[in-house]
Amino acid sequence: MDNARPPWARRCLGPVWARGLSPAGEEPKSWAGTRLPWLSTLAVTAFVMAGSHFAGRGQLDRVPLDSFARALLFIGAALLLFRHRYPRTVAIGTAASAAVYFAAGYPYGPIFLTIALGTFAAIVAGYRTVAWCAIGGLWASHILVAHWLYRWLPPYKSAPWGQELFIPALVVAVVAVSELARVRREQLAKVRAERAAAEQRRADEERLRIARELHDVLAHSISVINVQAGVGLALLDSDPGQARTALTTIKAASKEALGEVRQVLDTLRTRGDAPRSPAPGLERLTELTEQAGGAGLAVEVATKGAHTTLPPGADLAAFRIVQEALTNIVRHSGSRTARVLLRYTPAELEIRIDDDGPSTSDTGELTGGGNGLVGMRERAAALGGTVEAGPREDGGFRVLGRIPLAGAEDNGRAAGAGTVTPAATEEES
Repeated sequence: MDNARPPWARRCLGPVWARGLSPAGEEPKSWAGTRLPWLSTLAVTAFVMAGSHFAGRGQLDRVPLDSFARALLFIGAALLLFRHRYPRTVAIGTAASAAVYFAAGYPYGPIFLTIALGTFAAIVAGYRTVAWCAIGGLWASHILVAHWLYRWLPPYKSAPWGQELFIPALVVAVVAVSELARVRREQLAKVRAERAAAEQRRADEERLRIARELHDVLAHSISVINVQAGVGLALLDSDPGQARTALTTIKAASKEALGEVRQVLDTLRTRGDAPRSPAPGLERLTELTEQAGGAGLAVEVATKGAHTTLPPGADLAAFRIVQEALTNIVRHSGSRTARVLLRYTPAELEIRIDDDGPSTSDTGELTGGGNGLVGMRERAAALGGTVEAGPREDGGFRVLGRIPLAGAEDNGRAAGAGTVTPAATEEES
């Protein structure tokens, strides 16, 4: 049935009127669940009823108000109760009741307020076409009645053309105010949506950060514990002293892991409080190499260039990259030695971790299939850097990270990082 109507009727009347003039099926655009404006509607209804009574006293050439006129005034004002939920229906309904009111020759007056509010609600809700059709139809019906059909309708005389300028002036004023209100409402909705998206993005970033921290802490410590547990079991009977050393290493690694996990969880329980202990950085590189040594991996650390104090974010990222690389060597490489090179330049910190292999697991796990390498890349990318990992041409495996240092002071107050005493000095190849 809707397709049988002409296009202008479909645009003006909309799907509501195609369902038998019933507003029950009309879904409000963005006012679902809003409260009905009882107080404002009662105030407008009282004003229109009383104001029209007094306005009629000064318009002796119009038809005096009767019960039918008051019913039309009441219907038009009462429709405003639903202007937020069904703006199209209210705009057309207020215009239609006003058209009948004027056609019957009743006095002009506050009825224009109901027309303005109905049109305003439709435009603010985004139904410009319906609002234009409603108020345009009212104007056309008034011209038709006042200048051509007046012979058959009260007060049986033609109206001056000058008064027809009032309705266009009303339209311009209502449309201007309505468009300003609509634009303001859309801006507020956009700001709210952007704020919600930013909060969701911050929550996602925080969740990802916590996941990376937990992965880095647990993966390294549990790898050390796993290796030492194997050593302890193998030597429990033949070499109790070495087994005891392995158990001591397990105890130390588990204690450190518990401490770091507790620190991460404390930040969740007391959001906004300062952490009780500083985040790990390169000043703890010696502890990291000792843990790796306890797992049977000898680590040689070398530095090149002038040592630069790093901001906390870059310092933590550098530490975690070295930690994850050494963890992967312990878990997946047959090599028992690793080399760590920290190269400081004015522009960036280069971190290179090498082992001589061979791999004891699937190479896909080393080249990007695990979460560890993904976490390293994410940490570096968050600071504008990169991490590359893959087999070397001469055998073995290499992790190469670059963290930019330009403008690093903007990332926060620099942490006091201790100078790492190199275990060996490596010349550039």
